[in-house]
Amino acid sequence: MTAQAVASCRSLRRVYGDGSTAVVALDAIDCELLPGEVVALTGPSGSGKSTLLNLLGAMDAPSSGQVIVAGADLATLDDEAASRFRNEHLGFVFQFFHLIPSLTVLENVALPARLGGVDPEAARTQAAEFVRRVGLGGKEERLPDALSGGQQQRVAVARALVNKPALLLADEPTGNLDHASGGDVMELLVRLVEEQGVAALVATHDPQVQAFSHRELRLEDGRLVDR
Repeated sequence: MTAQAVASCRSLRRVYGDGSTAVVALDAIDCELLPGEVVALTGPSGSGKSTLLNLLGAMDAPSSGQVIVAGADLATLDDEAASRFRNEHLGFVFQFFHLIPSLTVLENVALPARLGGVDPEAARTQAAEFVRRVGLGGKEERLPDALSGGQQQRVAVARALVNKPALLLADEPTGNLDHASGGDVMELLVRLVEEQGVAALVATHDPQVQAFSHRELRLEDGRLVDR
């Protein structure tokens, strides 16, 4: 891993099953993610995008090779350490937002900080800053169902970044949005990633996301074909 890389995969391989029924989901993956860049992860369905996200997100372990994020070899973490690592060093954005409907905007954004043991008042202050940064100042006390889809995804972006992670992983973040809202979310995401020096990997089928990204990693049949 180069000095400035946030995350790297080295000779990464993930195989499910054994013998004649084994499925090679990823094979010979070598890549690096740098601070301040948004990388589009593309490829057809079944090409290994979700597997790579899961490995970088400390939710799965490689069959061989290494996944290193923020200086940690993720395969060495037990379940408790992996959970703690995800909260401290990783941010996640999903297609369907996954906001807690009974919590306000501010409470949803503050949740990772609270789970990390931050004092409640400090967590609220931290969350309020990010709510403002994603353009939702004045909507802190609203519930998610009072927001548009684009606004809900902005809340999800704020929640993902509130702990100032090293790596942001996004899975089809515009997949549930119209074209205009998707463009707004990607513009926001790129700006915050650049400002915070986060590395972001965004799995997508959306050409608009690719257009906003700094570069592309393309998977086909579990192998990188375009870097």
